[in-house]
Amino acid sequence: MILYPAIDLKDSKCVRLLRGEMEHATVFSDKPYEQAKQFEQAGFHWLHLVDLNGAFEGRPVNSKAVSDIINNVNMLTQLGGGIRDMDTIEHWLSVGITRVILGTVAVKNPNLVMNACRSFPDQIVVGIDARDGMVATDGWAKTSEMQAIDLALKFEDAGVSAIIYTDINRDGAMQGPNIEETAKIAERLSTPLILSGGVSQLSDIEAIKKHQHQGIEGVIIGRALYDGSVNPKEALKLAAMNL
Repeated sequence: MILYPAIDLKDSKCVRLLRGEMEHATVFSDKPYEQAKQFEQAGFHWLHLVDLNGAFEGRPVNSKAVSDIINNVNMLTQLGGGIRDMDTIEHWLSVGITRVILGTVAVKNPNLVMNACRSFPDQIVVGIDARDGMVATDGWAKTSEMQAIDLALKFEDAGVSAIIYTDINRDGAMQGPNIEETAKIAERLSTPLILSGGVSQLSDIEAIKKHQHQGIEGVIIGRALYDGSVNPKEALKLAAMNL
C-alpha cells in the first residue's frame, strides 16, 4: 500500500485545514520545500500536493511553492487545486509533476478529463471530495447534487490512473477515516482508489490495509504526520507488510 504524505499550500505556506475550512488553517511551515525534504528523508516515495488557494480561485496560485518543492526533492508527485484546463495540465506535467488531480472540473467538464487521459496516459487522477456522500466542488465551498460513486463510475473506462476519495467531514479532524464508505466505493471500481481524510494513528493504516483487496491502493496522511501521532518509519513499515 502506498502512503502519500500531504502538503497543502495556502499563501505559500504548508498548512492543514479542519474539514476543509480555510479560516481554520494551522500553519506548519513557511517553507514547504523543507517539509517535502523531511518526507523524502523519512522514506516516502510519493508526495500529495494541494494548491488550496487555487482550488478556490480556479487557477494555480501557489506555483512558486510547488516549483520549489519539485526542484528540491526527488519524489513522485501528484498535484491538485485550480487545475481546470488542458494548458495548466500540460504545464505542470512538463515541469516535473508526475500526475495531476482533477476535482471540480471532473464534475463541471468531464470531457476535459476524458481528453486529458487520452493526451497524458497514466498521469491523470480524479479527486472526489464528498460531504455526506455528495460531491463537493470549488475548494469544498459548494456541494453538488451528484453522489460520489456516480462520479467515480463515470470515469471507469477513461483511463484515469487513480481515484482519490476524500471524506470532508473526516479531513483534519483526527477522528479516523471513513473506511466502510471508501471500501464500498472501491469495490465497485476497477480503477485504484486512494483514501484521504481522517487518518490519525497507525491502527487506522492497519484497518485500511485489511480492505486493500477491495481496491484501496493508497492512503493520504496529513495532520497525523505533522502532529506526530503517526511515526513515518513505523507507518511505512506497516504499509509494506502483508496482513
